[in-house]
Amino acid sequence: MTRILLINPNSNAATTAMMVEIAAAAAGNRARITGATARHGPAMLTTPADLAAAAVEVIAIGRSQAAPYSAILVAAFGDPGAAELAQIVAIPVLGLAEASMRAAAAGQRRFGVATVTPALVPAIAARAAQLGLGPLYCGTRVTPNIPTDPHALTAALASAVAQCQADGAQAVIIGGGPLAQAASALQHQCAIPIIAPLPTAIHQLITARCTTPSPASPPCCATQPCAPAP
Repeated sequence: MTRILLINPNSNAATTAMMVEIAAAAAGNRARITGATARHGPAMLTTPADLAAAAVEVIAIGRSQAAPYSAILVAAFGDPGAAELAQIVAIPVLGLAEASMRAAAAGQRRFGVATVTPALVPAIAARAAQLGLGPLYCGTRVTPNIPTDPHALTAALASAVAQCQADGAQAVIIGGGPLAQAASALQHQCAIPIIAPLPTAIHQLITARCTTPSPASPPCCATQPCAPAP
C-alpha cells in the first residue's frame, strides 16, 4: 500500500490530526497517511516570514523520516520547503499550492484563490508564476477575518469565491489544508469547480501524476495536466 507522510509545517498538532483525517478520507483504502508536526515555529502560517521558518522544519522532518514512505505531502498552502526537500529525498514531494494550482489550471482554465491569509497574497501569486501558471492566475480574494464558526467561515469564503468569479476565474482554489470541509460545502453551491487542496494533493500522489520537480524526475504535469480529485 502507498504510504504518505503528511508534514504539517506549523506547530499545531491538532491541525495535523485534522488534516490527516481529511487526507485519510480522500485516500480511502488506496493509501495510509501518517502525520508529522513541526516542533518549532508558528502555530499558523500567515506571513512570508512564517513560510520561511516553516521551510526549515519541513526539510528537517522530511530528511529524517522519509525512508519508510512512498511520498511526502507538505500540507501548507505555500509549499514551504517542498522544492528543497525534493532535492534531498528519493521519493515524490508535493505541496498543496502546486497540487491545487495544477488541478485548477487543467485544460487551460483561468483560476483564482479564495483564502483567509491576506499577508500571503504576494506569495500565492509568486507560486503561480514559479509553476508557469501566471497567465492563468486571476488573483486571490481574502475573507475580512477568520471566522471560528464553520458556517460563518463557509459564508465568508463563498463571498471570496464570488469575487474570484467576477475576476474571470473558471475554477477557484480554497487556499488552506484545513479548509476542505468548507470547500466541499461550497462545491454544492457553485457551478464552477471548487478545488480543495488537501484531497486534490492526495489524489495526485496516489495516482503518481504530479510530483515536485527533482533533478532525476521532471514533473509529469509539464506534459499532462493533473485532474482534480473526485
